[in-house]
Amino acid sequence: MLIVQVHVHVKPEHIEAFRAATIGNAAHSVNEPGIARFDVLQQQDDPTRFLLTEVYRSLEATAAHKETSHYKRWRDTVADMMASPRTSVKYTNIAPPDENW
Repeated sequence: MLIVQVHVHVKPEHIEAFRAATIGNAAHSVNEPGIARFDVLQQQDDPTRFLLTEVYRSLEATAAHKETSHYKRWRDTVADMMASPRTSVKYTNIAPPDENW
């Protein structure tokens, strides 16, 4: 599994529109066969900051996601809503949880 955490800082006047667009993208993304999970988090003490946690089944699934119409629509819709360019950090899941943990 490959986990990508995307950090987004949104302009205050676009918080609600960003939330709506991002929730829509996430709802479509979890239906992709290569995506195991797609979480949208909003920071409690600064509502202009969001964290998208995307869990992919393979490296190829990350590329496939970026070719979907819902991702391209999200990318284009939210581009001007950001206070600064989004950043991402990639992780590898080294210890998947099971019921014995």
